Amino acid sequence: MKADSRSADEGLALDVLIVGAGPAGLTAGMYLARYRRRVRIVHDGSSRALWVPRSRNIPGFPEGIAGPDLIARMSDHAVRYGAEIVESRVEEIACGQNDEGFSTRLADGATIDARGLILATGVDTNLAELDSGDHNVAVRNGVLRYCPICDGFEHSDERIAVLGSDLHGAAEAMFLRQYSRDVTLIPKWQVALTDRQRGELAASGVDVLEGRVLRLDATEATMFVTIEGEAEPRRFDTLYPAFGSTPRSELAAMLGPLIDPKGCIPFGAFSDGLLPGVYAAGDVIEGLDQISVAIGQGAMAATRLHNWLREQDGHVMADQK
Repeated sequence: MKADSRSADEGLALDVLIVGAGPAGLTAGMYLARYRRRVRIVHDGSSRALWVPRSRNIPGFPEGIAGPDLIARMSDHAVRYGAEIVESRVEEIACGQNDEGFSTRLADGATIDARGLILATGVDTNLAELDSGDHNVAVRNGVLRYCPICDGFEHSDERIAVLGSDLHGAAEAMFLRQYSRDVTLIPKWQVALTDRQRGELAASGVDVLEGRVLRLDATEATMFVTIEGEAEPRRFDTLYPAFGSTPRSELAAMLGPLIDPKGCIPFGAFSDGLLPGVYAAGDVIEGLDQISVAIGQGAMAATRLHNWLREQDGHVMADQK
């Protein structure tokens, strides 16, 4: 298909560059391709969805679907409609000459110019370090988990441990209490909770251990936690490290003061945008980190950006603006 049949713009080679090929970026790419936009998705192969062993809370997959299978399906879906997917790393991004579009530089030195931009760069999960047992195998076996919303249901009535010393860990332990009567909050170093917070946990039936964790040992079906001062390791069916995650928002920061002190992109970035022609979607923005949420935000960001491009090209009724 000729390029000029897909956009009125005769300048930049791409209508939209999407950074990130997780659920948000791939959804946005599929939508934009179906809007007959010239779209390229650039990713570095590190989508967090790729190491999800099986997700059972994505609508339409009651038996669950493995993260790599979902990403493969979504990639194929986007490519079928004309999206281009390239594996590389975007190192730098800036507004184009005369503030026309955006220019990016890849790790190999290549550059990409586009009229619009969607950042779907995701987050890096802060991982636990095991003293024995393979981390990825432990995740696959379900003895090590990172998302109570995603898979707390699968651990109903099990012995659950939450590793985390602060309010974030306490909140996660209380959330998991909905699934099991046997939930224990374990500090990595020392408990950093107020007396009131301890009282809330006790009232909810969450046990709080005081000793420092010395070892984490994963077997096929069990996580053993060795606590300072205790003769024998404690045995749990699954362990949730409550260490949080780090937003991959460096590219947004290159465009201006668009992120909050914690590095998150504001929640409205998928609907209201960050700058003219710039949107974001998925886990990198503030809010609920879920695949279904990222899919919805990707669709919204793609549609808002498509309509913004239509305005630039004079393809919108004046009374609609």
